[in-house]
Amino acid sequence: MRAQVSSAILDAAATVFAEHGDSASMADVAAAAGVGRATLYRYFDSRESLTHALAFAAIEELELRLVEADLDQVPVPLAIERMARAMVACGIKFAVVRDVRQHLDKAELDRRIGSLIRAVFRRGVADGTLRDDIPIDLLAGIWGGSLAAALRWTSQPDGSVERASAAISNFFLQGAGRH
Repeated sequence: MRAQVSSAILDAAATVFAEHGDSASMADVAAAAGVGRATLYRYFDSRESLTHALAFAAIEELELRLVEADLDQVPVPLAIERMARAMVACGIKFAVVRDVRQHLDKAELDRRIGSLIRAVFRRGVADGTLRDDIPIDLLAGIWGGSLAAALRWTSQPDGSVERASAAISNFFLQGAGRH
């Protein structure tokens, strides 16, 4: 039961923070989660602890999705499509985490997420799927910027996870692909 309430609070917090940014209050989060403020504070004693927990949950969820995508078992274009779908499916949580980087352990994020992404890009360069004139770190930065745009798009009426993930995959493969 405790895990369910915590998860519901984190999901609500992601939505509230995405919609209201810095003006979102703990009362807004409690209302969105359907819990009282006292309950919210029993789980997360401050906005900072809530934001830190949200960042941790986003990393956990994204890592799980990327591992389950079997990125190293499929051709690079399919791995890129799976990465996009996994990352866009994490949606709001991941977008909020990008906006509150001070709550991220950058080394942990790189170890758990960045290394998986760069491994796909390295494999793509090695097998000729991706251009070899763009450094891997630059490819990762381009991917991150495209991902941020796709995440913003999913909040629009016509922005579904599938459409956004297809758009980022196609865009990335067309620009970074070897022609």
